[in-house]
Amino acid sequence: MNQHEPFPTPLLAVLTLFLALATFMQVLDTTIANVSIPTIAGDLGVTPTQGTWVITAFAVSNAIAMPLTGWLAKRFGEVRLFVFSTGLFSLTSMLCGMAPNYQMLIFGRVLQGAVAAPMMPLSQSLLLSNYPKHKKGLALAFWSMTATLGPIAGPLLGGYITDNFDWPWIFYINVPIGLLSAFIVWEMLKDRETDVAKFPIDYIGLALLIVGVGSLQIMLDKGNELDWFSSPTIIILCIITVISISFFIVWELFNKHPVIDLSLFTSRNFTIGAISLSLGYTIFLGGGVVFPLWLQTELGYTAFWAGFASATVGIFAFLLSPLVGSNMHRLNLRVLITFSFILFGISYYWMANFTTEIDLFHASVPRLLMGAAMSMFFVPLTAIILSELDEAHTASAMGLVNFLRILGGGLGTSIAVTLWERWGHYHHAIISEQVTMFSHTAQTAVSSLHHAALPALPIIDQLITQQAMTRSNDDILLLSSYAFAGLIILIWMAKPPFMSHHAK
Repeated sequence: MNQHEPFPTPLLAVLTLFLALATFMQVLDTTIANVSIPTIAGDLGVTPTQGTWVITAFAVSNAIAMPLTGWLAKRFGEVRLFVFSTGLFSLTSMLCGMAPNYQMLIFGRVLQGAVAAPMMPLSQSLLLSNYPKHKKGLALAFWSMTATLGPIAGPLLGGYITDNFDWPWIFYINVPIGLLSAFIVWEMLKDRETDVAKFPIDYIGLALLIVGVGSLQIMLDKGNELDWFSSPTIIILCIITVISISFFIVWELFNKHPVIDLSLFTSRNFTIGAISLSLGYTIFLGGGVVFPLWLQTELGYTAFWAGFASATVGIFAFLLSPLVGSNMHRLNLRVLITFSFILFGISYYWMANFTTEIDLFHASVPRLLMGAAMSMFFVPLTAIILSELDEAHTASAMGLVNFLRILGGGLGTSIAVTLWERWGHYHHAIISEQVTMFSHTAQTAVSSLHHAALPALPIIDQLITQQAMTRSNDDILLLSSYAFAGLIILIWMAKPPFMSHHAK
């Protein structure tokens, strides 16, 4: 981007707000529909399993289009692409809300996911390009705050809208916000457009990317439902993914005008930072997705209260991110991220000791500590990722990093849900072996239930299941704690200085 005088602070605040709103909408829409699936499926006359394609369709098209951000930005300009994407996101949100049937809703979600993909990486790039050098860390912090709040607010807002209004409004709320954001950003940045160059389109690379990433995302989304590699569908998707992505990597490495700039991985800090961020997000989302499921299925929490227990992670993440961002230049980022991983590890270890007796308050407290860890996670890692790159590569880098983060989140979710169910069956079998006619505790429980005229065996089986799934949940959280400890070794492979280009 051509160099321009920084905006005065009031105008910079306005720009930050409307870039952040666009990011917030995009992140929000990846989660807002989750709690509304039963209602949407019922209204459109499909099964809840079919209804999950409302989530999958958005995720697949978003994942495919995300790494194309850098190529599209070079061809059309970052400002034009951001405004165009945000405007189309608003229009496709309206299309989703107006969908008369299931097929049209899925079509709308595919379009919405594809056009939304550039919004997140470009919001980062445009923020960094328009902040003065000494405040670039603060720009990253503001972006991190919105990216953190989206997944937290999504289930809460989706549940509230569905319960009190009608499900189309989870899409309609995007329309005025998106159009206003596109208008304000265009008015402020239309004279600050990046340089464009019209490269030939790499059709083969694009086709391999669509097939490979699409197959991978569907495999991750449907793997547990189809029992993974016992299903021919999953096996075929895995083969297609491996072949397509292998050919894609080889093709892109030797193509003069690749759709994804794999040369970014020649930067040591980009590679270490991207791997650390994607693996960290994989662990975070994997450990985090089982927690609210356990609260709902085993402890009887409603979707809203399970979301509320999880949402406390956003408090310190929101409050501390600006403080971290404005002081990064004074700190060794590897130390900061190490402290983040330690706090994550402590939080998950704490939660791994939960029992079925836990109440809402005590279930929420470790999530507060996790929020403090998050404030030192996204912002410093992004600074390390960009530290060896010039501003011309920011859009490409952030498009690729966000793509890896999305894939990591999908992988973490799939693995965690699968392990939770399978380890739950294992613990159920172990506990059941102890419930015999020779067990005094079991005989006492059966007698008490018979005296109360209650069916003994179904109730005992339900109690065993509750304890088994709780132990399984604890196992996953303990594994997450150890995994974060292991990531500390990786981050110390990054090489200072870290603030040379983007956050000085």
